[in-house]
Amino acid sequence: MAYDKFTTLTSSAVPLPIENVDTDQIIPARFLKATKREAFGDNLFRDWRYNADDSPKKDFVLNNPIYTGKILVGGNNFGSGSSREHAAWAIYDYGFRCVVSSFFADIFKNNAINMGILPVQVSPEFLTQIFTAIELDPHTKIEVSLPNQTITILATGASQSFEMNGYKKNNLINGFDDIDYLQAMKSEISAFAAARAV
Repeated sequence: MAYDKFTTLTSSAVPLPIENVDTDQIIPARFLKATKREAFGDNLFRDWRYNADDSPKKDFVLNNPIYTGKILVGGNNFGSGSSREHAAWAIYDYGFRCVVSSFFADIFKNNAINMGILPVQVSPEFLTQIFTAIELDPHTKIEVSLPNQTITILATGASQSFEMNGYKKNNLINGFDDIDYLQAMKSEISAFAAARAV
């Protein structure tokens, strides 16, 4: 299994109500030299989280202990910019398993899914409801059901469905990346090849 299986996640959320968050803001280019998917979470939003002397910026949300959880709620157009996979690596390594936005850049969205992160696209109106719920109670819980393809603010009961490609949905539920999916079908592939051997 490549990543954690994703079925239903119930968690508090970290609000980042900033639009057009690009991949260089998620993980600055100077951290892309590493080839192993390790310690990227330490540098997630590095320039927003830390001053030049590496001291934490007190006003940035990831440095505020009142906000915790495995869900990151971003503004519109999350993950724009370059196609670096490292942005998804950093989000996963930090501990987030779901990112919510009213729009995702396509390349980031695919990279996130391939890393085991569920990108949930909601309407701008529902995104505002989520931010409002978190503002009223930073510990409010959000339930994300991948089998049902729904996201629910438990305190209010407000819910919305989201779209998900069937193949990618199956992979996330099983904790597969593309290679794991093929490995799971190894016996079927072998049988298919044997039946057509000349």
